[in-house]
Amino acid sequence: MTAIYPKPVKLIECPRDAMQGWKHFIPTEKKIEYLNALLKVGFDTIDFGSFVSPKAIPQMADTSDVIKQLDITGSNSKLLAIIANVRGAEEAVLFDAIDYLGFPFSISPTFQLRNTNSNIEESFKRVEEIQNLCIKNQKKLVVYISMGFGNPYGDLYNESIVQHWVSKMVELEIEIISMADTVGLATPVQVTNILTHLIPLYKDTEIGVHLHSTASNWKAKISAAQHAGCIRFDGALKGIGGCPMADDELVGNMDTELMIPYFQEQQLLNKLDMEALAICSKMAAQIFV
Repeated sequence: MTAIYPKPVKLIECPRDAMQGWKHFIPTEKKIEYLNALLKVGFDTIDFGSFVSPKAIPQMADTSDVIKQLDITGSNSKLLAIIANVRGAEEAVLFDAIDYLGFPFSISPTFQLRNTNSNIEESFKRVEEIQNLCIKNQKKLVVYISMGFGNPYGDLYNESIVQHWVSKMVELEIEIISMADTVGLATPVQVTNILTHLIPLYKDTEIGVHLHSTASNWKAKISAAQHAGCIRFDGALKGIGGCPMADDELVGNMDTELMIPYFQEQQLLNKLDMEALAICSKMAAQIFV
């Protein structure tokens, strides 16, 4: 009998999420230098910037300048840009270097309004339009099910709501869906329950996690997702990040520097350039001060 080995995990590095809520503007040149360094590490994907309103997220106002200076030569990493509406998507698809467009679809009505200035039904229509745009321009759309493990606003939440909207995305032939723990509310039990239901149900769809965590609960959350069959994990060096549109105390991203040894120990990571990673870690410590 042939042994079945677990698939290697995909690490999605999210400097955009780390930068977007940062208290002071990070100079464009520093962003370019940092992103070019990250492209040498060997991450599956780099969530590098966003084409959104500069009034809403001033830190990302220079994304179109940044992308023009990124050197993807020799890098296997793919580039992902976040968009919140069709206009942002129309701008993003013009760049050949961008592989993925990411859309935050919140199943919390309150947060959907805050984050993309639309209700859930309007937002779903946007997803449909953006998916068509991606297909025409040879891009892939990644949908983040934001507030996917609950919300702090008292909006109705249950697993049936999650499945309803995931199934709607699958009907649109969205190939990658990431369950986003936007403000760090998820418990390991919730992560297990949601993923053990979704992953077997939608076998042709890549179901990932974008978890926010603290130093005390990161491992339990990651372990729960992994044992539920998840192979796509978002993170950020130093665990920096959080959504400024949530209007709450920011809970940091899953720390990439904790995830790497966790998965390496289980031989679930394709080779990363650890020297390049060390350089990026030093750069992050200088940028995020």
